[in-house]
Amino acid sequence: MAGTPMRPVVSVITLGVEDLERAMVFYRDGLGWPTAGIVGTEFAGDETHPSGAAVMFELEGGLLLMLYPRAELAKDAGEALGRASSNEFSLGYLTRHRDQVDAIIARARSAGARVTDEPHERPWGIYSGYFKDPDGHLWEIIWNPGVPE
Repeated sequence: MAGTPMRPVVSVITLGVEDLERAMVFYRDGLGWPTAGIVGTEFAGDETHPSGAAVMFELEGGLLLMLYPRAELAKDAGEALGRASSNEFSLGYLTRHRDQVDAIIARARSAGARVTDEPHERPWGIYSGYFKDPDGHLWEIIWNPGVPE
């Protein structure tokens, strides 16, 4: 194959959201993730060009989690705005201790998340539970005793 190969790394995850302010509040205040807030508001956009308003969270390991309005993300990617679906992928969060799964699920619930699967032991040896953020993005909170601390 010609060209430069793509390194096996993910640098940015962008979640399309219906309400940027509500999504920011959930992650910032509800889950406790620091952010500078909504940035890029000086780029207004129009019917065919996306606006620049977004929220960025700098996660451990250099990964960036971006929140961007769904309609603007569709415009930016040159795609038609489709129906939101949460069963196509999930985001996973590994905890260091089993009891952290319950604590994080409880915190997410109190912040407005809908718990879809209460934490429990899985047949393959992990302990995990799922919640959906206010926009329906699916998160799995996982404790895996086989992963060293």
